[in-house]
Parts: sequence; C-alpha cells; structure tokens
Amino acid sequence: MADDARKESENSNRSAEEAALSARLKRLGDRLAQQGVSQKVEAGSSSRSDPSALARGFRLSTELVAGVLVGAFIGWALDRWLGISPWGMIVFLLLGFAAGVVNVIRAAGISSGSNSGQ
Repeated sequence: MADDARKESENSNRSAEEAALSARLKRLGDRLAQQGVSQKVEAGSSSRSDPSALARGFRLSTELVAGVLVGAFIGWALDRWLGISPWGMIVFLLLGFAAGVVNVIRAAGISSGSNSGQ
C-alpha cells in the first residue's frame, strides 16, 4: 500500500512538472514568435539572397580555377615531353594563375582597359 501511495504521488508530481514545463514552453514559443515577427519587419527583403549573385560568384571562381588547372596541365605536359621538370610546371602554373586573374577581372567587368571607351 505504501508503494501505491508513493507511485501516485510521483505521478502527480511528474504531471505537475510536465504541465509547468508545457506552460513555460508555450510562453517561450509566444515570445519567440513575437521576436520573429518584429525581426522580419525590420529586415524586410534584405535578408534574401540573390541567385544571380551566387551564379556570378561560381562563374568567377570557375574562371580562376580553370586558368590554374590549364596552366598546370600545360606545364606538366611540357615537363614530361622536354624533361625539364619542375620548371615547366612552375612557369605555366604562374602563367595560368595570371590568366585566371585576368579572366576574372574581365568577367567581373572591373577592367579599365581599352573596352571602357566603347
């Protein structure tokens, strides 16, 4: 009988704790919802990412990586063919990097070369 009374008191304590926890969680959820609404109003549409900017970033990074890879491949091929290892790889890797940077500048439209007057 003492065990039954103890189990009933534990169950009532547990249910009271669960009810208090549920109430606290509901209050927290309400406060978070209010904060979310106020932050959305403040942020407006500035929090959205521009897909075209992401695509442009991928294109620019691809331009740079492609230049480096092509330069490295040409250098490796010359090293194998002429037996001048590692000089062909070093020279053409640097040239590939320079070509990649030039391509990125052209693609980004930053270049102030002769095309700016047209």
